[in-house]
Amino acid sequence: MRVSLKKPKPDPEEARDPKRVRAKALSLLARREHSAGELGRKLEARGYDITAVEAVLSSLEAKKLLSDERFVEEFVAARVRRGSGPLKIREELRGKGVDSALVDQAVTAHKGSWGRMAEEARRKRFGAATPKDMQERARQARFLQQRGFSMDDIRKALKGDLED
Repeated sequence: MRVSLKKPKPDPEEARDPKRVRAKALSLLARREHSAGELGRKLEARGYDITAVEAVLSSLEAKKLLSDERFVEEFVAARVRRGSGPLKIREELRGKGVDSALVDQAVTAHKGSWGRMAEEARRKRFGAATPKDMQERARQARFLQQRGFSMDDIRKALKGDLED
């Protein structure tokens, strides 16, 4: 016998009740920051009425309980700590429905340090020595590309040239 861990979707009356939608939105926000688009999609996927969800999201934004700016700042900081590059961060934020102007602003805030971060990620994974042959150089470059660093930052990291 299989037991489902998923909670049942609310009945149609509950799905339209702004208090229930707000309670669910706040419980999701209590775990971590969400973008407005991401939170809206989660609530709709759980069966809540679209108009009630939109009203609740507007209310939460007006009360500063939901903020795309705050979400982007925290998201970028977390990804930088993980060693992700600007291209990967941009793509992940686009997938979460964040305004591209906010994404650009957050990524450019770290503009001068992406090369250094690529070098740190390379050193952490492969050690201090720069690659000696083309095969190893290509392997390390692929690793940094998967992390989301630009080719300029990758070239600098592979040379050890971070004088910018």
